[in-house]
Amino acid sequence: MGELEDAVMTRVWQWNRPVTVREVLEDLQQERSIAYTTVMTVMDNLHQKGWVRREVEGRAYRYTAVSTRAAYSAALMNEAWAQSDNPAAALVAFFGMMSPEQRESLNDAIRIVQRDNPLPATPREGEGDEGTPRP
Repeated sequence: MGELEDAVMTRVWQWNRPVTVREVLEDLQQERSIAYTTVMTVMDNLHQKGWVRREVEGRAYRYTAVSTRAAYSAALMNEAWAQSDNPAAALVAFFGMMSPEQRESLNDAIRIVQRDNPLPATPREGEGDEGTPRP
């Protein structure tokens, strides 16, 4: 996502309701000079990319986020990690950049994932698939 796309999506995610180009424009204009047609084009691009859905209301569209900011961030991290030629080293470097608070959030996330999606028990060496000794 480009800078302006991110600025638009940030508002859509924060407001968490259907929004119009005019609403986004007025909010963006508090920080920068920007044209209605520019915001309209960006929102159309976000629609084409699948980040927002839109419904006609009168003569305008109302845009709604398709997924959350967290899902977008996760997709970015997954994409970057998948492109690494050494995923383990990339994770070590990434974790090394984290603040203590971020590491605590990571630990919380791992606990939630492990609780909600426990790994199946793996047979110990010398045991069959059901954990019984092999003959």
